[in-house]
Amino acid sequence: MNTLRARLAVFALPLLLAACGHDTPPPRASNGDYAAQVWALPAEPGSLAPTLRQTPDGRLLLGWINRREGRRTALQFAIYNTRDGWQSQPRTIAVGNALAASPADPPHLLATADGALWAQWVQAQPDQAGGTDVVLARSRDGGMRWEQITRVNSDGMPTEHGFAALWPDGSDALGIAWLDGRAKTPEHGQAEASGDMQLRVNRFDLNLQRGTDTVLDTRTCDCCTLAVAMTARGPLLAWRDRSPDDVRDIVVARWQNGAWSAPRPVHADHWVQPGCPVNGPALAARGDTVALAWYTEADGGPRLRLALSRDAGTQFAAPVDVDQGPGVLGRAAVALDAHQVWVAWLREDASGQHLKLARYAPDLSRRLQTLDVATLATRGLASGYPSLAVDADGAWLVWTDQDANGTPRLKGVRLTR
Repeated sequence: MNTLRARLAVFALPLLLAACGHDTPPPRASNGDYAAQVWALPAEPGSLAPTLRQTPDGRLLLGWINRREGRRTALQFAIYNTRDGWQSQPRTIAVGNALAASPADPPHLLATADGALWAQWVQAQPDQAGGTDVVLARSRDGGMRWEQITRVNSDGMPTEHGFAALWPDGSDALGIAWLDGRAKTPEHGQAEASGDMQLRVNRFDLNLQRGTDTVLDTRTCDCCTLAVAMTARGPLLAWRDRSPDDVRDIVVARWQNGAWSAPRPVHADHWVQPGCPVNGPALAARGDTVALAWYTEADGGPRLRLALSRDAGTQFAAPVDVDQGPGVLGRAAVALDAHQVWVAWLREDASGQHLKLARYAPDLSRRLQTLDVATLATRGLASGYPSLAVDADGAWLVWTDQDANGTPRLKGVRLTR
């Protein structure tokens, strides 16, 4: 991951160089399809890496990184009430130039049933080139103060930790998984460390007291995001595994009855890839039904796949191909409601990057609709991952783009009939 951070810095340059795109939504649909309308967001210019999460009472938590010239980098958030709109001005969780602003490793927010808010982000280690820590904070007063802060990885080693995923553990605690580089050791004269990236899992209580780390996978992809969803049988975690032969397929494991199940492949793509594709899975659950989207190049070209499980992730049916061809970037978001499966993803061609969204029947037997949501001005990894949430009336979708001056900016749409 050391070279990943350098690559992300290079890929961020198009934010300053590319021409501005357009994201005018289509007109309101009259045929039963959903249409996109601009969802005005409170994030200032310079904002990127959005995360969108629903609270137990149905509100939306929107978090992001703000990075502007002449200011220190800040992690900020705002709360949206679906009836009354934005509840307040953006609030700041953390600030400092050590706060990592990577579109490929966004922060995460979570609300637990006790009313507390949790936030996770990546922090650069002081005086350690390339070293990062996963940081966790908790607010007891709705996000006004974030006085409880701790480092999730406890090894203290000058290596990279990041790409976390959060889920509620009871009413007042949290589970967290992250990629951990403590088993990677620098080699003399080499730019990169040798060894393997691990996937670790732990639990933190309401006072941020940690449990005992569990090593769920001793060899994972170095820099692909993790995904987690709460099923009726417990949290299901998805990630990109890495075999000794560099097969980088998606696997899942579920916490149930006090233990994690053994990692199990979702589908035998057998994608052999010597380098990290920076393209993790997307996951959503509703009861025992799970939808999982992922990127692969196993069959000779890029494609985005989508598969369903009816038993909380124990088995997945054969996937459908959402999109395929040289322009497919993947970097998907997925969501479920009572009537459909939603999936958003990115493509790129000569005219720019394109954010697309599709709806599928609950059994994936047919595609109900495809929407061209926006054409982005960004290129490469600078656009990061879109973030998606749904309710009974439709969906919300947010992403990173840029304005005419090359400044990153968050954009969003509300999808309704």
